[in-house]
Amino acid sequence: MKIATVTEIKKELTTLSNEELIELNLTFIKYKKENKELVNYLLFEADHEQDYIEAVKSEATESWNTMNTSSLYYAKKTIRKTLRFIKKQIKFSGIKTTEIELLIFFCRQMKGLNIPVHTSKAMMNLYERQLQIINKSLNSIHEDLRIDYESEWNEIKTFHEKN
Repeated sequence: MKIATVTEIKKELTTLSNEELIELNLTFIKYKKENKELVNYLLFEADHEQDYIEAVKSEATESWNTMNTSSLYYAKKTIRKTLRFIKKQIKFSGIKTTEIELLIFFCRQMKGLNIPVHTSKAMMNLYERQLQIINKSLNSIHEDLRIDYESEWNEIKTFHEKN
């Protein structure tokens, strides 16, 4: 089966009526939870980006607060789960400043943990990758915005044994 190109799909969509487009979108949304989350962002959250960022931070904080710190193994699972959630929200937004803000938030939260995450090579590599992503995003935004975020980035650049 040959899959149509984006251009062909766009051309076909222009021929459909509003009712047909709504039905098509509802069918699309039903197949995957992530599709529904994306449409929810586009319809309800995209116009209020700062509120969206705060909501994501709030939900991530909830995850951090319920973290099982009895062992590093369980803490790592929660850290990875939280990062997956944040990355998905960043993907929905597609805005570099949102990416920078949320990843800086994640790194700050990780630095503030009261467990020895710095002893885990995997966790330190995860942290370093987030720093690289933040740095790359910082280099791609306007200089005025970059200056606003660089002081925050400098705070989280290193992961010390004691914060």
